[in-house]
Amino acid sequence: MISHIDITGIHYEPSEELKKYITKKIGRLDRFTPRHARKSIKIDVRLTERQTKTDKNQCEIVIHLPEQQITAKEATINMFAAVDIVETKL
Repeated sequence: MISHIDITGIHYEPSEELKKYITKKIGRLDRFTPRHARKSIKIDVRLTERQTKTDKNQCEIVIHLPEQQITAKEATINMFAAVDIVETKL
């Protein structure tokens, strides 16, 4: 499992249940990285509550690898669904 996952809420306070869910889902992405790079991976998770009628919750995940950076973003009504979709994208 990836050890350094930073979860930040912007205009949103993530619950402990959501933090555990994100750590479980996103932490499994280490199986797609080479073993020598796993310790240097840093993941930033930004959760934003937007004030629009259709898409209220946005999840953006940035994976910092030794030589590159991967970003995925999704906005849905449910924050858990946004995390699932971003994980699938990554």
